Amino acid sequence: MNAIAPTSPWFLAERAHSMNPSAIREILKVTERPGILNFAGGLPSPETFPIDAMRAACASILAEGSAIAKPSLQYAASEGLPELRQWVVTEMGKHGAVISPDQVLITTGSQQGLDLIAKVLIDKGVPVMVETPTYLGALQAFSPMEPRIESVSSDDEGVQPEALREQLKGMAERPRFMYLLPNFQNPTGRTMPEARREAVLAVCREHGLPIVEDNPYGELWFDQAPPKPLLARWPEGVIYLGSFSKILAPGLRLGFVIAPPALYPKLLQAKQAADLHTPGFNQRLVAEVIRDGFLDRHVPTIRARYHAQRDAMVAALARELGPTGAKWTEPSGGMFIWVRLPEGLNAQALLPAAVDAGMAFVPGAPFYAQEPDTRTMRLSFVTSTPDEIDRGMAALSKVVRQALAVGGKSP
Repeated sequence: MNAIAPTSPWFLAERAHSMNPSAIREILKVTERPGILNFAGGLPSPETFPIDAMRAACASILAEGSAIAKPSLQYAASEGLPELRQWVVTEMGKHGAVISPDQVLITTGSQQGLDLIAKVLIDKGVPVMVETPTYLGALQAFSPMEPRIESVSSDDEGVQPEALREQLKGMAERPRFMYLLPNFQNPTGRTMPEARREAVLAVCREHGLPIVEDNPYGELWFDQAPPKPLLARWPEGVIYLGSFSKILAPGLRLGFVIAPPALYPKLLQAKQAADLHTPGFNQRLVAEVIRDGFLDRHVPTIRARYHAQRDAMVAALARELGPTGAKWTEPSGGMFIWVRLPEGLNAQALLPAAVDAGMAFVPGAPFYAQEPDTRTMRLSFVTSTPDEIDRGMAALSKVVRQALAVGGKSP
């Protein structure tokens, strides 16, 4: 046992030692300094928040004589508001997934969904498979359950199916699941194309490997919607996570899990133990906002905004970092660009100098479950204007060039 302090009567559980602070949250503290251009946080643009629609919805819910005012402020069912669950069923049907409301669990953000899945499916020492790199928040959710996290070799199209097959053949114990973000992945921005989805799914079916499909960014496409979800292809073998954070507002903390019927009751029990239910007023607010097709009008405005910002950052990277030999992704949606610095540089080591120069990014190393690529970094483009992007990439270029010059590798 380990006491919190020598004089403390409190002793930590073993699993608490597997809990680590978010590298992103720690960096965000730095960006609060005046004048720092923040490309670190995975925050949606506040300019996209539908404040007028939410104000009107609040007024409608709380209007004098409203039949839904008091129920919205009362304890609610753990499964979630029926109207929201039915909305999820209808929307997923548009993407080829046939589900019922009894498979939908409304969560306090999709991050809670990851936590519930970890509690229900992971035992100490069991293998869990992830992409290389993968979402840092998933690693944080899984780690306290003390799994053996296995990274699968990945490229610009996601998990490599033959590498996955060979890795599974060499494992004595079948992994509990594989965690994937097929659309505009965090952190790389990559999207798994149709052929790769089918190939990866074939390997998973062959080995009986279930999939946790996380899709917070899927509606944020720029020119073309991504291929249909894995859930639509293998409903009994996929748990699906969705979110309202990126298409409405993250402060509402609303997400959902779609689970196979046999698994749903245990996720529901874990939810009940965690918080009884997701805030009822927030659920009612969202249901009121979206009931007349609001998202069909609202989400295209987000796509257009983010598309322009993506273009601005790609152009600035080409101008400022291209001559240094750095490489980067050009995502077809989402919020992130993944940069790989020239040989010999370390993104974590460059961060203090970048902050001193007036900009911040997230070093890539924390997104790796094993063997991090220290040359990588994640840049978010959605909360910055084109002018801020230009200035930020110029500052980053200056820091990179200085580091190359010191290392004797000036471009």
